[in-house]
Amino acid sequence: MSVDLTMPVLVVDDYKTMIRIIRNLLKQIGFNDVDDAADGSEALNKMKERDYGLVISDWNMEPMTGYELLKEVRSDSGLRRTPFIMVTAESKTENVIAAKKAGVNNYIVKPFNAQTLKNKIGSVFGE
Repeated sequence: MSVDLTMPVLVVDDYKTMIRIIRNLLKQIGFNDVDDAADGSEALNKMKERDYGLVISDWNMEPMTGYELLKEVRSDSGLRRTPFIMVTAESKTENVIAAKKAGVNNYIVKPFNAQTLKNKIGSVFGE
């Protein structure tokens, strides 16, 4: 895997258990620098303070959803190029299409395992 495992990763989810699961999966893959945020606005603030190599965000959160976060990131010239993977429990075609139009790099439907996450991250970084 030619992905830089030292890059900082931001996991965004309002469900602490899901953050823990994704953090553990990232550790299994080899990532050690993992931050988290409980919603889109907290994530946006963190992204303005630190340069993340990858954002993995849940879709359904309050007050700012992962989809709204994605749109904010893509409209910000300083954050626009940040690789972004959307995670959701719903595989609704219209959500996938909306996320693609908004500039998501990849999409994962829950539940998923370390291999699926590794493959999705690999495809984001051109593997």
